[in-house]
Amino acid sequence: MKKIRFHRALTVLIAIVGIAYGLNGVDSADSANEGTPMELKTPVGLQPVPIPPNNPMTVEKVELGKMLYFDKRLSKDKTISCATCHDPNYAYTEALSTSKGIKSQIGDRNSPSVINTAYFTSMFWDGREPDLEHQAGGPVENPIEMGHDLGLVAKELNAIPEYNKRFQQVFGEPPSKDTITKAIAAFERTILSGNSPYDQFMNGDASALSAEAKAGMEIFRGKGLCASCHIPPLFSGGGFYNAGVGMDKAEPDIGRMKVSNLASDKGAFRVPALREVAKTAPYFHDGSIEKLEDAVKFMAEGGQENPYLHPLFRALKAQKFTEQEIQQLVAFLHALSGEYPIVQEPQLP
Repeated sequence: MKKIRFHRALTVLIAIVGIAYGLNGVDSADSANEGTPMELKTPVGLQPVPIPPNNPMTVEKVELGKMLYFDKRLSKDKTISCATCHDPNYAYTEALSTSKGIKSQIGDRNSPSVINTAYFTSMFWDGREPDLEHQAGGPVENPIEMGHDLGLVAKELNAIPEYNKRFQQVFGEPPSKDTITKAIAAFERTILSGNSPYDQFMNGDASALSAEAKAGMEIFRGKGLCASCHIPPLFSGGGFYNAGVGMDKAEPDIGRMKVSNLASDKGAFRVPALREVAKTAPYFHDGSIEKLEDAVKFMAEGGQENPYLHPLFRALKAQKFTEQEIQQLVAFLHALSGEYPIVQEPQLP
């Protein structure tokens, strides 16, 4: 009888512990803030977007990230948001050569587009961060960009009831450096471009590309050596190359070398992705060239000579492109403009 009572008591105890674990354990916490799963629709021409296991996509998280992306309160003086330098109306870049931060401070690098960064394995021109989650906090804490502290930002957001509510719903906890950057990263993963004339051509529509663009594509793949670095489908392999941009300055930007500490990386920058490139002027890491045609000419002529120039550009110097070939390359680059969401600023709390 005592054994039966003991087993019954043990069963009840296990049940109680199980319920308690279900309420307070990891599994419960996960299910409490799972949200509405969001499946990204991959544009024609792109592969499925890689989603980090520790930051799954939900409708609520993306909406929160969108609000943060447009909110100038993430900057110290409340004048700059992510969207200031990565404006949806400028293909998620801006029209300035280099970005202007708080107190009208001018940075030394051009603002790269957010488009298709969901696929990137390194962030920023010098590749100093590995993913969108790490990238998202950089500008907020950069003293010449947004000039704030994410810990303080979290406290400020926590004092706003609507933000506090949304963070609790999405993450099951108040705003923090981790949850702020995860929300912004989730939103940025939705900014995708595909279904360009190039993609339609590759899918069998022979009429999608003009004769000029087709000729440009052949140069891009062959004589121009462009596809060696600008690898489809993103038209970037993510590598770092010295093309000589800005190397004629008295104190040139050392680029990737600042991250790797390798002398061979001096003046090397990440190969920019070329989808929507026709809409993202000015060009290169310093925004030094205004027109796409001139940017193509600079590359076709082998860049700027310097001791660290990549061998590919030395090879290009011998190719000698005609003006017609330059125009054909430009036509092909225009054919990489496709469809992407132009997100409007949401109502902020």
